Amino acid sequence: MVEQVKEEKMLREGYTTGACATAATKAALTALITGEDQTESTVFLPVGRFVTFAIESCQASVTIAEATVIKDGGDDPDATHKAEIISTVTWSKEPGITLDGGIGVGRVTKPGLPVSVGEAAINPVPRKMILAVAKEVLQAYKVEKGIKIVISVPAGEEIAKKTLNGRLGILGGISILGTRGIVVPFSTSAYKASIVQAISVARASGCEQIVITTGGRSEKYAMKQYPHLPEEAFVEMGDFVGFSLKQCKKQGVKKVSMVGMMGKFSKVAQGVMMVHSKSAPIDFGFLAEMAVRAGAHEELVNEIKGANTASQVGDMMSESGYHQFFDLLCGSCCSKALKEVNGGLEVDTTIYTLKGELLGKAVRQG
Repeated sequence: MVEQVKEEKMLREGYTTGACATAATKAALTALITGEDQTESTVFLPVGRFVTFAIESCQASVTIAEATVIKDGGDDPDATHKAEIISTVTWSKEPGITLDGGIGVGRVTKPGLPVSVGEAAINPVPRKMILAVAKEVLQAYKVEKGIKIVISVPAGEEIAKKTLNGRLGILGGISILGTRGIVVPFSTSAYKASIVQAISVARASGCEQIVITTGGRSEKYAMKQYPHLPEEAFVEMGDFVGFSLKQCKKQGVKKVSMVGMMGKFSKVAQGVMMVHSKSAPIDFGFLAEMAVRAGAHEELVNEIKGANTASQVGDMMSESGYHQFFDLLCGSCCSKALKEVNGGLEVDTTIYTLKGELLGKAVRQG
């Protein structure tokens, strides 16, 4: 019997807020010049291809035009999926092209981001794309008047609550983002970019110590552990342990504190630096060896080898009173972290239970 292989479904790409804002701007400016409402807009994206966007709505008068694109996140939709991205273009008495953010586009209030304090949170690549397409349209129609472009996202302030913008000092809405113009399904680039930005903001705020956590719950415990540190010092690294450590070293951080729970940190202790559940299984043999080093008896060690989850192993060791196990685990996390970045940092690790009980702590310098 021939085994049938199920064909994988091709995942559909989406488009960045920057690409949508660029398409909306081209449509709005074209409508302002021609007086004709636009139904679609074709723009060239940094990824190296032309893409045609549907224009959800377009209105123009003699002095002002507005066009809307609905953001499509593809098969990897984020918080901005289906958001209205609106470009409003007006004639200006001043020559040249000015660009600003309107309702739902955040303002930068902290240094360390690629956009200056006080400016609308329209990142460099989208900013360049929008200005370039506007210049292109003006030249095509031989128009020499000045224009003002305002990008708005009506639901932006609400959407921003689901992002890290507040932590980064971007207030009042979302950021207009995207370096390639497209969103690759299940890509990690956006999350990694947010980690880089968060560390940059922390460094610009004078933070010498960064606390990297695996999620919101561990971050809450970390903030109680380090109450003297400013909010900027806490960075949610998610599954990207190795990447976050390297970024900390690259940006000159002196001390990195890792805070998390048994599941993911039992992987870090083994030297696994990408701790997604699918990236690497829990090595129960490794945990059993750690239990032996902590003095666990043979029966318990065998139970650990047959355990289902790392959290279950944690419960076994905690209930049996082998608390040194967790300090050993934390020490191994520190050592593997230093190995990952080839030293040059002080690293400490803390492991908590889901309820926020401290299990173990260790510090290493390399």
